[in-house]
Amino acid sequence: QVQLVESGGGLVQPGGSLRLSCAASVSRFRIYIMGWYHQAPGKQRELVASVTSGGITNYADSVKGRFTISRDNAKNTVSLQMNSLKFEDTGVYYCNTRPSLFSWGQGTQVTVSS
Repeated sequence: QVQLVESGGGLVQPGGSLRLSCAASVSRFRIYIMGWYHQAPGKQRELVASVTSGGITNYADSVKGRFTISRDNAKNTVSLQMNSLKFEDTGVYYCNTRPSLFSWGQGTQVTVSS
């Protein structure tokens, strides 16, 4: 059974940083494009960053230049370094494949507040 476990969220002031991590119990992890998704309060979940097995990354315009996605195929993990956080980055962050193929994990809450 596939399991996606996100961690690393928290409360941070605007301009601060957080690093999110996702552990994926997915067989053949390396064949999937992995992504981080953001669900802001009252809004639909949206893809903000993705990374191919070979390390090619893609970002939503809203996070470009501030977030960095990376993965470790040996450990079945994917990370999201979030810098220069803004109020609008608040929400729950999830990892999944791109497109999302597996059941969603519990996500990790990020709150940007002064």
